Amino acid sequence: MILHGDIHPDRPLLVVALEDEAVHLHVHELPILITGVGKVNAAIAVSTILGKHRPSSIVNLGTAGALRAGVTGTHVISTVIQHDLNDSAIFDLVGMHFGEPINVGPSDGSVLATGDRFISKPEVRERLAAEAHLVDMEGYAVARAARAAGIPVTLVKQVSDEAGAQAAKSWTETLDECSAALGAWVHAYLL
Repeated sequence: MILHGDIHPDRPLLVVALEDEAVHLHVHELPILITGVGKVNAAIAVSTILGKHRPSSIVNLGTAGALRAGVTGTHVISTVIQHDLNDSAIFDLVGMHFGEPINVGPSDGSVLATGDRFISKPEVRERLAAEAHLVDMEGYAVARAARAAGIPVTLVKQVSDEAGAQAAKSWTETLDECSAALGAWVHAYLL
């Protein structure tokens, strides 16, 4: 976990998984929290920071794989789910939800599936596409931690790959371009 800048109650906190995703965000002089990859790192980093500071909001920015043909560009997420936690089965066992979908507010209608697996197998992509448009590894954890702290949260994801056999290569090749697109979104909507 790395925090760049100072958190103020009248400014949003930008949250990304990797320094490479934040390259084009530093020019905006907003505080940036680098969480590390995955739900556990994201939840710990956001919860730790929110235990000490109260930004005006959390804006989680990052790359995502497209689960459906034709899904490209930058998306403001409507709903985020966990694809690697069977909340229904847990509810049947204990009568409580621990991973229900989170509606993160007005957006473009996109559903994001978060899980601790990089999706690159067509059969997994197809299964997830029945529930979501995009897939990432941190969004749900960031949203859950922000909600627990009573801080508004926005999830903004830039499509980096098609969550298929070439996903790792595509992600690597488009990372800087994705960071630039996320920086442009911040400039257009937060400044």
